[in-house]
Amino acid sequence: MIVLASRSPRRSELLTQIGIAHRISPVEIDETPGKDEPAEIFVERITREKAYLGRALHPLAPVLAADTCVVLDGTPLGKPRDEEHAVQMLMALSGRQHEVLSGVILLTAKGESYRLSRNQVNFRAISEDQARRYWATGEPVDKAGGYAIQGLAALFIEKISGSYSGIMGLPLFETGELLTEAGLLKV
Repeated sequence: MIVLASRSPRRSELLTQIGIAHRISPVEIDETPGKDEPAEIFVERITREKAYLGRALHPLAPVLAADTCVVLDGTPLGKPRDEEHAVQMLMALSGRQHEVLSGVILLTAKGESYRLSRNQVNFRAISEDQARRYWATGEPVDKAGGYAIQGLAALFIEKISGSYSGIMGLPLFETGELLTEAGLLKV
C-alpha cells in the first residue's frame, strides 16, 4: 500500500484504475510560484514539497505525490482565486495552445524518483459568457488553469498532444515507470 499525498479525487481514481492500493493523506502547502520561477522548476518544487510532507506523516510507507501546472507563454497560471480570475485565465487560454506540466514523485526507503510529463492543449475560442457559465458549474474552482479536461471543459478542447491522464493531474505512464522501478507494480 502506498500513500497518496494529495486530496485530489482524480489522482486517487487514476491510481485505482491501474490497480494500486493506496490511502489518501492530503497535505497543505503554499502553491504560489516564486518570482520568475520557471514552470518546470515550480512543478518539481511543489511536487517534492507535497511528497516530503507526506513522508513526514508516514515515514515508513512509500509516498507518491504529484502536481499539475497550466503554462501559458511560459507563465504558470495557478488555480483561480475567484470568478474574475478564472474568467481572465479562461479568456487568455481561449483560441490558443498552452502547455500542461505534471510532475510525479515517489519516495521509498531506497530514495526518490521524479518524472515530468509535458503536454500541449489547444483550446477553441470561447466567449466570456461561456467562461462565466463554466465557472458557475463549480468545476474550475480548484483546478490548475481554471479548467478540468475530464469534465465540462472537454467541450473547449480541440486537441491534445501528450498524456490525457497527465493533463488530468497524474501521468499514468510516468507513474507506472516509478512504481515498476520500485517493485510496487508488476505489469
